[in-house]
Amino acid sequence: MNQYKIVELDKLFNDFLNSLIGKYNKTDITKLEIAYNFAKQAHEGQTRFSGEPFIIHPVQVAKILIDYSPPIAVLQAALLHDTVEDTPVILNDIEAKFGHEIAFLVDGVTKLDSIKFGSNAEAETMRKMIITMSKDIRVLVIKLADRLHNARTWVYSPPDKAAKKAKQTLEIYAPLADRMGLDIIKLELEDLSFKTLYPKIYDEISRLVKNSEEQRNQLINNFITKVKQELDNLKIKADITGRPKHYYSIYLKMVNRGVDFKDMYDLLAIRILVDSVRDCYGALGAIHAIWPPITNRFKDYIARPKYNGYQSLHTSVEGPDTSPFEVQIRTYDMHHYAEYGVAAHWVYKAKSKGEMSLAKDIESGKNLKWLNQLMDWQSETNDSKEFLESLRADLGPQKVYVFTPLGKVTELPAKATPVDFAYSVHTRVGESAIGAKVNNKMVPLNTILQNGDTVEILTSKNANAGPSANWLEFVQSPRAKNKIRQWFSKSRREQSIEEGKDSLLRSLNKEHIDNKVALSNEVLESVASQLNLSEISSVFASLGEGKISTMNVINRIKKIIGLDSNKVIDSIQTSVPTKADINNPGVIAQGVDSLWIKLAKCCLPVPGDKIVGFITKGHGITVHRSDCKNIINLSKDQERFIDVQWLSGANARFNVRIKVEALDRDNLLSEISSAIAENQIKTLSFTGTTTENKVAIFIITVEIAEQRQLNTLFKSIRKIDGVYDVYRTKTE
Repeated sequence: MNQYKIVELDKLFNDFLNSLIGKYNKTDITKLEIAYNFAKQAHEGQTRFSGEPFIIHPVQVAKILIDYSPPIAVLQAALLHDTVEDTPVILNDIEAKFGHEIAFLVDGVTKLDSIKFGSNAEAETMRKMIITMSKDIRVLVIKLADRLHNARTWVYSPPDKAAKKAKQTLEIYAPLADRMGLDIIKLELEDLSFKTLYPKIYDEISRLVKNSEEQRNQLINNFITKVKQELDNLKIKADITGRPKHYYSIYLKMVNRGVDFKDMYDLLAIRILVDSVRDCYGALGAIHAIWPPITNRFKDYIARPKYNGYQSLHTSVEGPDTSPFEVQIRTYDMHHYAEYGVAAHWVYKAKSKGEMSLAKDIESGKNLKWLNQLMDWQSETNDSKEFLESLRADLGPQKVYVFTPLGKVTELPAKATPVDFAYSVHTRVGESAIGAKVNNKMVPLNTILQNGDTVEILTSKNANAGPSANWLEFVQSPRAKNKIRQWFSKSRREQSIEEGKDSLLRSLNKEHIDNKVALSNEVLESVASQLNLSEISSVFASLGEGKISTMNVINRIKKIIGLDSNKVIDSIQTSVPTKADINNPGVIAQGVDSLWIKLAKCCLPVPGDKIVGFITKGHGITVHRSDCKNIINLSKDQERFIDVQWLSGANARFNVRIKVEALDRDNLLSEISSAIAENQIKTLSFTGTTTENKVAIFIITVEIAEQRQLNTLFKSIRKIDGVYDVYRTKTE
């Protein structure tokens, strides 16, 4: 670095320091001088694509942050943020000289080594940043300032690299700035990315805006004059200005909404700042009294703030010459938060311990629900690339905003369904969802939600309720997708465990080995240890998945227990009915012991039904109703049928699928649910549809102990007004 550049750099930094006078004390400014000199020495000889010394970049990042009046540690970290990533300096050096807090912030914005992580480096870096910013949101503020200055210099970067960064910025960084409420950074990031990705389109929109600028400014000035006069008459003190036009937002509206340039509401836009919430609504009334509001263009973000805390009144009116005007009305405090977001408390210095506590909560991410949600589902996937794709989807520009029954706003991805909503409330609500009401009407779970919908989820009280596999075909949110996959992964393991147990039992009987001895915890724990498995269930799961052979386990059991006359049994008992030992659902089979007996899910038999057993390969005995249509399909394998009968006095419970047909009306679903609950019967699943002729059809799976309980339930449901039939369904 030549002497001229050193002088220029020092002048740049001194100008930066001069801008801090009055905002920070001498001790803080000295800390920044130390950080600057350390970073300048570390980056000695490095240049950027523009040819400028590298140290210019961290200084410019710190200058961007000055507008937010951040804690001095943020500015120190901004000056040092690239030292660990791009110089021989290591994190321990930062911590030794500047302390743990600065080191933590620097580490949070440091990219992971692409050599070590390969193609996963970008995804792993993003995951690391999300985790770190959940502990200290200042990390993201620094990262956004870093990305903003880089975006300002993309013109010097190779086009392919700049385009990649711009795409990533639109997908992730700009939406994160929006979530943080950092509107100034968000808007500039969007416009710079748009210009980099679509330079010709950017130039055309720029031309259209400039060509209409003179006429537009005249209309805006006339509109402001009229509004000012009216507010003065009402003694409402206000600052009224035209709002700047952002090319990317214009582009999105033209593409996504099919709006012509001349019909853009926000091309003619003003902002009104007043002292109080009361004045906000007063100004709104005054404007609507002069110009008629445009239908469906009013939004009250004061009563119902956006997910990032943004508050304002938005309306569009038919202004002079019927030109559409967009108007934003907010207080000065609301405006400050709209521009500075989570960093607003840095500018408004805390005046009490309570405010200081709030500031600390914001910095730690405690008050940011969306960040907590990101953390929840990032911990649910081990695949970093899958996490990155989920992050892009979650931060995507298209959103839908719906309400809970209590009026709370919930943000979901576009085309979200009631299932997405259910999982956003709580995982258990999603897993146990059996139906949904949108705007007080029963709808299918795959219904696409619209802005303003009020959504209510109906859930099963069964502790074992779970999602349907076909939900993955229509859910949109990363959280819902991850949770559903996890549930089925766990469910598949449980199925493998069941199949493994069944396979081992049959082999033990075939080898004439007493299963009560062979399947003791002591024996199976020894087998698991020999196979380097952590628990007994893993032995069964490995058998069910085919990872180990049954004979492998049998041979180990033989060695552990030995074989003598006391441990050998005959696998074929007498023909006296006996109760099966394992998971018996209240059914006995003639002449068979120690085989799994399960009730068929297709017909769901209950005590009192005529039943027949069918020996299923690898699944024990499946019990069907005698009139089940699947029995006809199985009749060619007569040798696999077996006599079964209900075991009197068995303490078992049974699933029954019933169908209710009724004339649709308000509260019908609620009354059916109440009838089931009043009979102390659990609901396992509940789906409903309404036909074109207003007939409501419900398919309900309940859990009962005996036939009499079901008959009583039918009587209760038939008493409900509008219900004209209720009966069991034979198959799914």
